Order: sequence, then C-alpha cells, then structure tokens
Amino acid sequence: MSAGQPLPSEEKRTLAQQLAIHWKGHLFQFGKQDPAAYSPAAGLRLLLVFIVLELVIGPRLGILKWFRIPGPPTWIRIPVMLAVALLAVRYVAGVKFSEIGLKPWSAWSATEKSYFVQLFVITHVVFISILGGRLREVIADPGFVRQLGTVFFPYLLWGFYQELMYRGILQTELARRWGPVCGIVVSNCLFTFGPLHFYHFSRTANPWPTFAGIFSIGLFFGVITWRSGNLWMAAILHGIGNCYVDGTQRR
Repeated sequence: MSAGQPLPSEEKRTLAQQLAIHWKGHLFQFGKQDPAAYSPAAGLRLLLVFIVLELVIGPRLGILKWFRIPGPPTWIRIPVMLAVALLAVRYVAGVKFSEIGLKPWSAWSATEKSYFVQLFVITHVVFISILGGRLREVIADPGFVRQLGTVFFPYLLWGFYQELMYRGILQTELARRWGPVCGIVVSNCLFTFGPLHFYHFSRTANPWPTFAGIFSIGLFFGVITWRSGNLWMAAILHGIGNCYVDGTQRR
C-alpha cells in the first residue's frame, strides 16, 4: 500500500460517518445547538407577541367574530396573519429569525438536510397512499387550479403560522426560561387544547383520540425543533400535512 493511501479501517470509519448523516436525524441527533441569544426583555416581548396574536386576536380573527364582523377569506387572512407575526417577531420583539429557528439552508447541518428530505418524501408517500382517492377527485375538479391559490397554498402557510407561534415563539422562550422539557410540554399543551384546536371539544362526543393525535404530532414537531434548532423542518412538514388533510376536504 502506497504512502498517503487511507487504511481500510480509515475507509470504514469514513463510510460509517457518511452513513450516520442519513440516520442520525431519526434519533434526533442533529448536533449541539446554542441556546437563544436574545435578551430577557426581548423574550418578554416575544411572549407578548404570542399573547396578542394568538390569545387576543385569535388564530381565526376572534375579535371580529366577537363583534360579528365578517372577516376576510382564508386565502387573504392566513398570509396576512403570517406576515404580521413575522414582522412582530423582528421589529416588535427585536429577535432575529435565526434565533427562533428560521435559519438559512446554508446553515443547516448535513444531517438536518438529509433528515428533512427523507421526511419530505415519506410524508408525501403516506398521504398519497391514504388520501389517493380524494386527491384524484380534487385534481379532476375544474376549479383545481384556482384551489391551489385559494385553498392549498393558504393551508401550507397555516401550518407555517402554527409552528412559528407555538414552536418558534412560545416553545423557544419557555424552553429558555424553564428548560426544554417544560418548555416543550407546556407549549404543546397550549397548542393542543388552546384556541387552535379547542373547538374539537364541541365537535365530537369523544374528542380525546383527536387530541391525542394532535398532542403526539405537536410533541414530535417540538422535539425536532428543539434538538435541531431548526423551525423550517416542522413548519414545512406541518404545512404539507395541512394541504393534504384540510385542503382535500374543501371544495
């Protein structure tokens, strides 16, 4: 063996390290993440942003409903809510987007990129397998192209909005204050039983299986966001799920 050539054991280690990039994400091993670096005052402003946007105005424009004022259609309302939330984080709370997990693709680790691509493919395969019949009906509808802009795209943004509020803002700040376990659990309880999904109590006689599913999915997104420091993965996957589940139910 010539000088400078890697030994077989070194080649194996390199191969093992390369393969680890693709499976470590499934064990939530994304590498060390630095805690949020914004000030306590900025953290308090983040909580105020969450309270005003989610608990006062409400995810479905609650104030307008209180006064029985008709709100704008979904395709307008959701993009506006998301834009307002992002502007509030940056210019009211004074927190950088990267500090709540919205970091650029170039800052993602190789494990994050691989894990996201894998989940992206798996998510589509699972939903197409389950909702294939309904999807064919929706695509065959003469108004399908219009629905892409008025239904599917807004629900993609709706998933992004929910993750921004509950994982990016609330979980990030509560985890900084109380530690990751308490931060994840408390924010996920509010996500499950709060204004987003409270209506399930009156929709069915036994809402607990629905709440169990919502809590489990929220817990999964919460752990991904905490372990990776990357909000994009949960936000995009949540949005895709909304497109399939909610989008295919609306004609």
